[in-house]
Amino acid sequence: MLHSVGFKKKIPLIIKFWASGSFLMIGKFYKIEGREHFDPNRKYIILTNHSSLFDIMGIMSICSKVSWFGRANLMQIPVFGKVLRIINYIPMQTTDLKNTKDMVGQLIKSTENQTVAIFPEGTRTTTGNLNRFHKGFLHVLKASQLDILPVTLKGFYEFKPKNRFYFNYPVKLSARIHPPISFKGLEKLDDREIIETVRAHIESALI
Repeated sequence: MLHSVGFKKKIPLIIKFWASGSFLMIGKFYKIEGREHFDPNRKYIILTNHSSLFDIMGIMSICSKVSWFGRANLMQIPVFGKVLRIINYIPMQTTDLKNTKDMVGQLIKSTENQTVAIFPEGTRTTTGNLNRFHKGFLHVLKASQLDILPVTLKGFYEFKPKNRFYFNYPVKLSARIHPPISFKGLEKLDDREIIETVRAHIESALI
């Protein structure tokens, strides 16, 4: 039991080493901008754009103590799926409202001391532009009442999109951490306004 507890305490360090090491292994420098907006002692809902399998490593290089809420098919990816099983990943089997609420309940219960990360697009872009934002993250937001930390991942689509097999090595990889958006500032807005607010922050660094 003590051994298990000790291992769990080391997981964030292991995850950060794995995430940062992944970029070193492929010979890429990963620049993170706006670190002053991220307080490692606070919990957030990290919302970010999704264009590559390296997106998760990009976020975990910023925040290693993070749980993910997303599609169940990611659990089937070799090696990567095993990593997701180690962390508090909550797979969403279907997209109906009841299932989403059940998943949110599990996530809130199992991540009392962790930041939550979500791809609001749901799936990787095939054009480089942001896909439509799904409403699943709104349930997490309202259930947790955490502040949102928007993050824009840049260069990841150009480097390795899902519809191309090779890496484009000259491309620069970076992340822009935006100032947090407080829950109190969002709770009076309707769903469409919240989505537009978050999307505008993420999209602003892609232009």
